[in-house]
Amino acid sequence: MPWDPKLYTAFAAPRLRPAADLLARVDAEGPARIADLGCGTGAATRLLALRWPNAVVVGVDSSPEMLRAAAAGTPSAIRWVAGDAGTWTPEAPLDVLFSNAALHWLDHHETLFPRLMGLLAPHGVLAVQMPHNHYAASHKAMGETVEAGPWASTLRPLSRRFPVADPEIYYDILSPHARSLDIWESEYLHVLEGEDPVVKWTMGTALKPLLDALEEPLRGEFLAEYTRRIAEAYPPRADGRTLFPFHRLFIVAKR
Repeated sequence: MPWDPKLYTAFAAPRLRPAADLLARVDAEGPARIADLGCGTGAATRLLALRWPNAVVVGVDSSPEMLRAAAAGTPSAIRWVAGDAGTWTPEAPLDVLFSNAALHWLDHHETLFPRLMGLLAPHGVLAVQMPHNHYAASHKAMGETVEAGPWASTLRPLSRRFPVADPEIYYDILSPHARSLDIWESEYLHVLEGEDPVVKWTMGTALKPLLDALEEPLRGEFLAEYTRRIAEAYPPRADGRTLFPFHRLFIVAKR
């Protein structure tokens, strides 16, 4: 099913902040070739192009809808390229390979990350941010909802409860391929507004494959049950806003 750029960008500012934080930690002087892998609507790609205006910058995504939204923004020299993050290969080795909130959709990180390091030029930098919020109530409720209804057999293979490993696993995977390696985690306290904002947030990301797999009336019943559980886990504060703590994993590896 197609991705919905409008739904994803409903929370554009909090989604972009980790990309900016990751970019601030990338130590690369005058890179010539840069790629944003899983670029989505291109917001982070444009940050890359602003920081290094003389570089050739490519935004890569497998979603035609996301790429159309990226290309529809302010005209720039960025090239928007259709490609799968797990198999895409650049025309020449990269000086910076950037990926914000994309690689958690792929399995087999033990082979994926060494492959990505192999796409870099000498002294090139791999910079990755992945959501590591799968232990949080938002994802726990998702897993519980999967098991709580007649949709369980359909959704169980799609639930992918823990797609991102702990930091030390990525150290073991990457350290043989990197001359320097920086791995850290941050938790953001997102302050969201509106009705059921955590549900709307997850509908643009982790909840999407589950909803796509169901037809009505099961789709509506599943969403209603998930919304009920989320309302208990994330009640509005006294000012009407909802606090959504979100944990993220960051990796900067230099070849």
